[in-house]
Amino acid sequence: MIDSRDTIAAIATAPGEAGIGIVRISGKKALAIADKVFKPKNGRKPSTFKTRTIHYGWVIDDEALLTVMRSPKSFTREDVVEINCHGGIIAMRRALDFALVSGCRLAEPGEFTKRAFLNGRIDLAQAEAVLDIIRAKTDSSLKLGAGQLKGFLSSEINTLRNSLLEALAALEANIDFPEEEITPADSGKIKKRLLKTREKLDAILKASQRGRVLREGIHAVICGSPNVGKSSLLNALLKQERSIVTSVAGTTRDTIEEIIDINGIPVRIVDTAGIIEPRDLVEKKAVSRSRRYINMADIVILVFDASRKLNSQDKALILKLKSKPVIAVINKIDLKQRIEKDKLAGYFKNIIFISARRLKGIDLFEKAITDFIYGNSLIIPEHALVSNMRHIEALKESGKFIDSALKAIDKDLDIELVSQDIKDALGFLDDILGKRFSEKLLDKIFNEFCIGK
Repeated sequence: MIDSRDTIAAIATAPGEAGIGIVRISGKKALAIADKVFKPKNGRKPSTFKTRTIHYGWVIDDEALLTVMRSPKSFTREDVVEINCHGGIIAMRRALDFALVSGCRLAEPGEFTKRAFLNGRIDLAQAEAVLDIIRAKTDSSLKLGAGQLKGFLSSEINTLRNSLLEALAALEANIDFPEEEITPADSGKIKKRLLKTREKLDAILKASQRGRVLREGIHAVICGSPNVGKSSLLNALLKQERSIVTSVAGTTRDTIEEIIDINGIPVRIVDTAGIIEPRDLVEKKAVSRSRRYINMADIVILVFDASRKLNSQDKALILKLKSKPVIAVINKIDLKQRIEKDKLAGYFKNIIFISARRLKGIDLFEKAITDFIYGNSLIIPEHALVSNMRHIEALKESGKFIDSALKAIDKDLDIELVSQDIKDALGFLDDILGKRFSEKLLDKIFNEFCIGK
């Protein structure tokens, strides 16, 4: 069993060569351990240092800086010291090993953040936002995570909780004093409050799709018949030559995958092999993999060559992709155009015209991706968006119990039934904030973190 009273230590920076590396120590013995590990130039003991101060000295024979943050004004609300040493693997490992033999144990994944939650510095939604910040792939997803860490989402959830608590208080007073029966007017006020809460909850859920897109991104696949410019489009989006581009059909014989920031949306984009009828075993496997990626994609980017008429392979792809969300892209508009635009217009509402080689129309393509996802409505990342599936499911369950309470009021059922429904709705909101939790839930959440955070 992990003892939360232990003093813990871990390397808090990424492994590898770097200018600096940090070993973090947190717990009641953090300063006493620092006395053993760190030798300040001024000869004083680290346990005498004031909070939020930095000191120069040595750890074994390596130059280092020691940062002191005393309880409760630290990330974990415990005494924390951080050893800033040279960033090589050996230097950091030696500093950590010295700390471990001096009286602390190695931290579990996410244990520093877990302690921040358990010690009341942040709620559970804010704790989960720390991981979102670490994993952010775009500026917008970073801002979303930072906003949730600041408490934007928690504030919205607390607003819902307070509204339900007021409704519950009115009912509980009547349960405690049954001789004062609830009047139709009181019942109407409670119903009105519950309806308003449900409306607010629905608005948060409606925006959750956008939050999830910013958090998790989308999967997009570039496909098309050979030599239409799929790899050129990928290179144009990346603004670097990632795929080999030649005039020889079938140059791309395997999938190439990258993550691209398109207007704040992390797009995991895959350039697929453009061969319909494989000529050998390698091409057969490449085509098979391409089809698998297409089946998994959130959106398919179907590329055509503007300089030639539609061929049988183009037409076969159009039919194969009937059931998938598709953005049609006509490439090579810098060449003489021969493609039958009217035929394509019969299949696709919006067609984007580009020259990947000359970087023309790329901005229109990126806008088409954004509009496809958000319906022409860009989000403001700082707003309190729900992006975590655990939170979304809890909100949905809370909404179900609010609906049940409303039905009970309409049917004039016993107010204790209404009260229980509201309590259950509150319980799921408490799950989001961590006002109620199980060790199993905490283990599941914090095991996704890296050691040292």
